[in-house]
Amino acid sequence: MICDYNYPWVPDQQDGTYRNPVLYADYSDPDAIRDGDDFWMTASSFNCTPGLPILHSRDLVNWKLVNYAIQNNPDPRGVFHTVQPGCGVWAPAIRKHAGLFWIFFPLPDEGIYVTTATDPRGQWSEPWLLLEGKGFIDPCPLWDEDGKAYLVHAYANSRCGIKHRLRVVEMTPDARQLIGQGRVVFDQPERHPTCEGPKFMKKDGYYYIAAPAGGVATGWQLILRARDVWGPYEEKVVLEQGKTPINGPHQGAYVDTPDGRWWFLHFQDVGVYGRIVHLQPVEWKDGWPMTGIDQDGNGIGEPVLHHVKPIPGKEIVIPETSDEFNSPVLGLQWQWHANHRPDWASLSARKGWLRLYAQQAQPQLRFQPNLLLQKFPTRCFTVETRISLQAKTCGTEAGLTVMGRSHAALVIAKTGECHQLVYRVDDRVIHTRQIRSAEAVLKVSVESGGNCVFSFGFDDLPSETVMGTPFQASEGHWIGAKVGLFVRGPSVQAEEYADIDYFRFGPIGSFEQRVETSGRGLES
Repeated sequence: MICDYNYPWVPDQQDGTYRNPVLYADYSDPDAIRDGDDFWMTASSFNCTPGLPILHSRDLVNWKLVNYAIQNNPDPRGVFHTVQPGCGVWAPAIRKHAGLFWIFFPLPDEGIYVTTATDPRGQWSEPWLLLEGKGFIDPCPLWDEDGKAYLVHAYANSRCGIKHRLRVVEMTPDARQLIGQGRVVFDQPERHPTCEGPKFMKKDGYYYIAAPAGGVATGWQLILRARDVWGPYEEKVVLEQGKTPINGPHQGAYVDTPDGRWWFLHFQDVGVYGRIVHLQPVEWKDGWPMTGIDQDGNGIGEPVLHHVKPIPGKEIVIPETSDEFNSPVLGLQWQWHANHRPDWASLSARKGWLRLYAQQAQPQLRFQPNLLLQKFPTRCFTVETRISLQAKTCGTEAGLTVMGRSHAALVIAKTGECHQLVYRVDDRVIHTRQIRSAEAVLKVSVESGGNCVFSFGFDDLPSETVMGTPFQASEGHWIGAKVGLFVRGPSVQAEEYADIDYFRFGPIGSFEQRVETSGRGLES
């Protein structure tokens, strides 16, 4: 199969240009800043933990995941030990002020939180609650020259029935308390039926609020500006899909480079792959940040697919995916599906292997909190992993899964005195096969559009057997589909676990030397 978006996705063309997206992975609602020659980005993480990913770049094209700002979601309701689809961290904002890096982030059912750090790669503070309440989302701060500080935020339609208002409220400069009730500064549902994700900045005497409007999949980028922080605000649409294939090009960060030019990082919703990140050139005209290229002369920019890089350079950075489990700590590419505990996994119990301890099985796999998953890294790819199940209890299983609203899994299951390979789609058994060993190589190939083919083999058999029928992956709740591992059983027992030798990504066809359906190595 030929796929133009095969693994790995490399946006830097190594000729002074780049192609979009700059991140073909689900870094939803990106926000970024420049600090000297460094660029720092964060994004939504929803129910997945650790949360608030921190990415670093030197050129806005090559990005590396370097940290997380929180290990688990703040949990005043005591619910995040279970999977909470669509909850957790929504659109954050990152800023630098008074020698600190700040991230303001919302939990739509809890309120708006703040965390700080002296170094984005280092330890972030315990988050504190700035604004308690349901439905407050997408916060962004602004510290003014006169010493005053402000917060702009939006509202979640799913929580409070409002999706088109932006409110500005004064806060103490230490972001510990709000001052007064603030003011709704924008509410135009006729022209912009959805308006959210506001980002505050001040330039050349204007207060600017950059806000996505029109909805996640089909919207446009709106800019508001005023001479007074309380308004009235003028409005202008500066980026739209136009005739390009980039739907809903909006929500993100306006960032300048050291040479004084400006750029816009934003997402595109591509369904099963989540919200991937694009980079657009920006030109300031008459006090407006015109974004992309105005191809049809209507005064509104359209996204570019290919462009000159913001900053020249030869260093190519590919976000990490494969893991040989030789490190003493779990790779940053991994996230759990709920607030996690350190006793779920060990990298020291067996050298060079990841040990995952069985947790209580949930009736539906998608609500299993100890799913250990990664984002889809591009449109077409293959994953191969070697799993050894150590279990005495019938019903304990370990496997490889593609997870979304729909999900599929190929597992090694303990059944009586033997083991089986079991292939399930949405918890329904599609195919089983008895095997002699509790150890096998499991694989999934993800083709363009999210069509997944699961297969298996054995170390003493250089062949591969396709298991069941292809599975069409789907996005999760506000997140793209993910791929990863799990171990579960009838109860939590320390002696029930699986050891994972490796988890390797490659392009479609990279493991084809294993293909051959002889059936050897199986029980007849």
